This record gives sequence, structure tokens and C-alpha cells, in this order.
Amino acid sequence: MGYCLEMSTGDMRTVVRLLTAVERTEQQERTLARVRTECERTDARFQEQGIDLDVSISQALDELIDGTPSTDLCPAYSYAFYQAVAAHFSDPTDLGAWRRPAWFYAMDDELARHGVPTDLLPGTFLFSGPPLRLPHPGDAVPAIGTLPAQRAAALADAYTRVLDRLDPEFRGPARRFAHAMRFEAEEWESARKLGTNPDTLLFWLH
Repeated sequence: MGYCLEMSTGDMRTVVRLLTAVERTEQQERTLARVRTECERTDARFQEQGIDLDVSISQALDELIDGTPSTDLCPAYSYAFYQAVAAHFSDPTDLGAWRRPAWFYAMDDELARHGVPTDLLPGTFLFSGPPLRLPHPGDAVPAIGTLPAQRAAALADAYTRVLDRLDPEFRGPARRFAHAMRFEAEEWESARKLGTNPDTLLFWLH
């Protein structure tokens, strides 16, 4: 069994404002309607697969908006938050399938051994969690992580510098991250010149 890792980019402040607004604008209400529809679709898909989350994703969305989660342990809130992000962020970039989440910590050790800073290690940013406090998903996945977009260039540089010295097991994945981050760094610079600020890279492991 493998786990899929996706990355998208956007302004996280718009997501937080949607979920925490006391009074929402018409645009926010339209966005929220789309988010709710996607939550309902995911609920239906899980029901067909026989997956019971205790709290539905649609209910989790409403509870996040109200600030009243009914449990402190359920993955539905992570799925609801992800749908709110998806409504605001870029289309996701596929970063591949991975054997198990814990493997990234072995990659951390290898990269750190060659001097890569702690905040640029995959185990640090892939599992850092969302900017809002959510009930724990209860397992290793789904996992949400974020990295400031302005750090993408530093990550690409750091990984590229050590590629030739890494154990072969980690060389390909490090190259994949470096290429993805180089692209995101260039996109971030272009966006800033156009007056926008997609400040956050979001990672979704599921």
C-alpha cells in the first residue's frame, strides 16, 4: 500500500478568514458552498467504500466554522480543512506515491547528516500541521503540512548541493523535491511581481 503526496500553493490567509469569519461576504458564501459540496462528495465516496469516520466531513466543516469540534480525535476535520484549502489554492502537484509516512524521517536523518537545515527537512514540513488547530486525525494519515513559499528556493538549493553525496535510496526523492521547489520558487517570484502573494505551500499526504 502506498500513500499519495500532493502539493498546492496559495494565500493561506484567505482560507483562515473563510473558516473564522464572524460575518462572511457574498464571495465567501459562494466559496463555502463549493467547499461543502466537495465535502459531501467525499462523504459519499467514503460511504461507498465502507469507511466510517464517526463524524462526517460535512459535519466537521460546520463544526470548524462554528469553532465547536465535537471530538478531539477524527480525520474528518483534516479532510474538511483540505477542501477549504483546495477552493483557494492552485491545482495540486503530484509528488508521487510513498511507501509509508515514517520513511520521510529516515530521509531527514540523511539530509541532516549533510547539513540541510531542520526547517527544510521533509519530516518537519510535511507533518507540521495546518495553521488552525484541528482535532487529531488519529493516525499517520491524512497528514497536512505547510512551508512558507519564500523558503522554496532555499530548499531547492540545499537539496541540490548535497544530491551527489546522498545514499542512493534518497537521491531520487531529494531530486524530485528540489525540482518541484525550484519551480515553486520561480512561480512565487512571478506572482509577487504581479502583486499577489501565494505565501504558503501546502502538502497533503493521504
